[in-house]
Amino acid sequence: MAKRARGSITRPGQRARLQRSAPRSSTGSPTIAPRPATLTPQEMARAAELEAQILAEERAAEVSLRRSRKARSETDVAVSSAPGSIAVRARDEYQYVARDVRRMATIGGSLVVILLGLWVAMHAAGITRL
Repeated sequence: MAKRARGSITRPGQRARLQRSAPRSSTGSPTIAPRPATLTPQEMARAAELEAQILAEERAAEVSLRRSRKARSETDVAVSSAPGSIAVRARDEYQYVARDVRRMATIGGSLVVILLGLWVAMHAAGITRL
């Protein structure tokens, strides 16, 4: 297996990397002016405005979080303070299971009754001997 080299060797169908340098001005000085060490009053005002907006959004988020936590804790307290709360919650959450079990027992029982009725009718009619 051939040894692979990274970066400098081009493979078939690929171009070599372009070597680009930074653009130069005709005078030889940098094109970007250096930033001053301090902020202008307009920049300070804008920063203060943005900071106030961010703080207001954070406070609103905290208030809504507190409200949702309080609502959840109130419902948990109401459920957990009831006598036999685990049984109450289980009964409320699994009522559909009891209903389905009753339906299955009803259908299964009716099928057994129908089969017994057919068996008795066949013996009474003498159909069992072929």
